[in-house]
Amino acid sequence: MADAVLYEVSDGLATITLNRPEAMNALNTEAKVALREALLAAEADEAVRAVLLTATGRAFCVGQDLKEHVGNLMSDKESGTELTMTTVREHYNPITLAITRMRKPVVAAVNGAAAGAGFGFALAADYRIAADTAKFNTSFAGVALSSDSGLSWTLPRVVGTTRATELLFFPQNITAGRALELGILHRVVPADELAGTALELARRLAAGPTVALAAIKEAVAFGAGHTLEESLEKEDELQTRAGTSEDHVIAVRAFLAKEEPKYLGR
Repeated sequence: MADAVLYEVSDGLATITLNRPEAMNALNTEAKVALREALLAAEADEAVRAVLLTATGRAFCVGQDLKEHVGNLMSDKESGTELTMTTVREHYNPITLAITRMRKPVVAAVNGAAAGAGFGFALAADYRIAADTAKFNTSFAGVALSSDSGLSWTLPRVVGTTRATELLFFPQNITAGRALELGILHRVVPADELAGTALELARRLAAGPTVALAAIKEAVAFGAGHTLEESLEKEDELQTRAGTSEDHVIAVRAFLAKEEPKYLGR
């Protein structure tokens, strides 16, 4: 993986770290490609059973690298070609889908500012923990852009349509405490405890019943856009998958023996 994104696998956990601290982890093309490829690698690796998405420096991710973006726009303008916006299709959409469709739990550890696409990627994760110093901002309208990175889908489902429209129309810093109240976050911890706490949570998920966790993730996503009847059918399908897994047998045997199960992830 490129230096803009670090990728490490240990004990079933893939840690993906945004690594442009000097730019507050703004997403240039190198970072976007590397992040997309890291997520796809984690999905394809059977040894990976959970993913931790985090960042170096004082920010989680402030979204698009506007310096690179303006340079691209000016280049198009000076050459007389039509202004293009292909990064959503080529980068942001695949990254968001890689997180949401990952058949493994994804934990986002938000260490600082999460704006624009950074906010979107965090919200796409299954579990979001942040430092008490973290802040969130939709940002898009502030630079005359629409939303991307899934925020038009995820944000209304978390905070409601009314609040989501307000936050998108009028970009504002949302403190970690307020984000917790709104349901954007699952947990807030002191900044110096974030790395250790997030790692502990992610390792716990990596040691869990991977098939069942993937089924839960899929069921929740499916239920958000389908009827009760359709969701019941999906639950039947997913429960069959989980119920015939090796981990289910392990769990039942451990329960009867009054022991802690040691899952295999299959």
